[in-house]
Amino acid sequence: MHRSSLAVAAAALASAAASPALAEPLRDEALGWFKPVPSTTPAIADNPVTPAKVALGKALFFDPRISASGVFSCNSCHNLATGGDDNLETSIGHGWQKGPRNAPTVLNSVFNEAQFWDGRAPDLAAQAKGPVQAGVEMANTPENVIATLTSMPQYVEWFAAAFPGEAEPVTFDNFARAIEAFEATLVTPAPFDAWLNGDDAALSDEQKRGLKVFMEAGCAQCHSGVNLGGNGYYPFGLIEKPGADILPAGDKGRFAVTATVDDEYVFRAAPLRNIAVTAPYFHSGKVWDLKTAVEIMATSQLGADLSDADLEAVTAFLGSLTGRIPEVTYPVLPPETATTPRPTGAAVPN
Repeated sequence: MHRSSLAVAAAALASAAASPALAEPLRDEALGWFKPVPSTTPAIADNPVTPAKVALGKALFFDPRISASGVFSCNSCHNLATGGDDNLETSIGHGWQKGPRNAPTVLNSVFNEAQFWDGRAPDLAAQAKGPVQAGVEMANTPENVIATLTSMPQYVEWFAAAFPGEAEPVTFDNFARAIEAFEATLVTPAPFDAWLNGDDAALSDEQKRGLKVFMEAGCAQCHSGVNLGGNGYYPFGLIEKPGADILPAGDKGRFAVTATVDDEYVFRAAPLRNIAVTAPYFHSGKVWDLKTAVEIMATSQLGADLSDADLEAVTAFLGSLTGRIPEVTYPVLPPETATTPRPTGAAVPN
């Protein structure tokens, strides 16, 4: 064969070897379990995402005046600078009270089939209403929230722009829809997505090995889809219940929603995107080390005794889920007026 022909043949072989189907058979298996994040903002049922609605939602997300004390905003517990959560075992709210569960990340939460650990909110709009009214969180009422917003002319204008054609755009439902629209933009493409989309170099060999262990051990049975979780409900301690320090006896999970005995200690599968930067782990927030959390899940959910090398590899793979957070400029909020309700209730311990 002529030398130039050999060169062409070698190039063709190299190209074939680099193709995803040949170079990464692991990818085909992975695509059966997972999906990359979309390149555009996800659509929301019955709530079109518009620039005006997103801008309003961002202002509301950062505004502490939607809490009774004027201290706590959505960003207090879902801090966009620290992985979309507060990095506490359980969040601190009104009157310095501690909440009962660890705050999940808001990042990529639009991909969850339901919100909260027990799935009691079907979507992000319903979720946005919950903390506002919870006595242990913002301790406010819908009526006071609306009185606060309508007291500021700039907010009234923003609501009118975000919900055009509505006779009374400043409503508690629209408040929640605006926050939902903003949160839908908080999507974090990660190296794992680049790899799923064909970039062989996006994952290290160790991360690929961890992915293989993750699938073969059975982790993907619960942690699948776009968000590697956030869909489906499972008993915590399917094979072996963790100790009471990790699985508090008083928190029966989804049972509080359904009052069904089979739902005792059942929780929504935790989404795993950005898991490496959202410690502590589990609904109790009692585990601070990711490798330890992986080991607990392997034992309690799968009955698997993973080697230390396997645990290290899975932990490395989970690091590939840490994504690029959208740049969010801190909003300048509307000024209060003489009719703005004043803060009430203790915000700090006596």
